Formats: sequence, structure tokens, C-alpha cells
Amino acid sequence: MATKKAVAGKPAFSASKSAPRGSLVPWLGIAAIIVLFDQLTKIVIEKIFHYGEVLPVTSFFNLVLAYNKGAAFSFLAGAGGWQRYFFTAVGIIAVVFIVQQLRKHADQRLFCLSFSFIMGGAIGNVIDRVVYGHVVDFLDFHWTGIGHFPAFNLADIAITLGAAMFIIDELRRVNRK
Repeated sequence: MATKKAVAGKPAFSASKSAPRGSLVPWLGIAAIIVLFDQLTKIVIEKIFHYGEVLPVTSFFNLVLAYNKGAAFSFLAGAGGWQRYFFTAVGIIAVVFIVQQLRKHADQRLFCLSFSFIMGGAIGNVIDRVVYGHVVDFLDFHWTGIGHFPAFNLADIAITLGAAMFIIDELRRVNRK
């Protein structure tokens, strides 16, 4: 590792004293923070609201307690129960894959940040499926003449932002070549 000698009263710098290059710690920490905020918001909503209760916040946004037994946009929500286990397995497999990718590419900041967001969101929704049998959603956007967008949660936001960052990272990588 590169070291720099101390110069006239200034402490020496050593790259070996900082976190190892390519460490998983920051990326797992970001995912953990996302899981924490996701679960805290869901707990608060569960404590304050009854299922289906709506609190208008603006002319286009409500808080609502909704349960999603399916995937994004309630895909397969009425499929009879097997989807709980299927989407839980998909989430766990995604997390394992992401951890492998983080290990492999831990020094690629935007790539890892995007996967940290996706992993945090996936874990948050897997926790819901395991604990409740459904995902807790509470953010409800709607527009006159268009209707309601399916309710979602912070985990869904993290997954969406992670996917957007991943696409940006890939486009940047392709443009560099």
C-alpha cells in the first residue's frame, strides 16, 4: 500500500488505514438504512391507520393503509397465496445475487449504490411478506381524470431509484467505450 512520509508536523497518510478499497460495508450500510426507514414507516402507518383508511394530504396525494399480496402494481395479487412464497424467494435470490455483484464490483460507486438501493427495498418487502403475508403500502398518488396510481412504499421507491441509477450507470459505461 502507498504511504506518505510525515512532513514538518503533519501526520503521515497511509492508504492502509482507511477502509479497504472495494469494501462491502458502505453498500450494506446503505441497504440497512433503507430497510430501517422502510420498516419504521410501515410500523407507524400500521399503528395509526386501519386497513383501507385514507388520509388526504394534498389534491393529488393520500396516505392509505393498503396490503399487496402480489408484486409491483399488485401483479398476481389475487393468485391464491402461492405468490407470497414465490416473491419471497425471488427477493431472497435477488439479495444473494446483489451481494455477489457488490463483492465483485465494490469499487464501482454508482453501480454499487444502485444495487444497495435495490437490495434495501427487496429486503424491506421480503420482511413484510414473511411477517405479514403481504407488503404494506401507504403512498397513494392520484390525478383527476386519470385515477389512482397503485399504492406503494419506501422499499418500492428505493427499488425504483436503484433501477434508475443502474440504467444511468450502464449508459455511462457504454458511452465510455
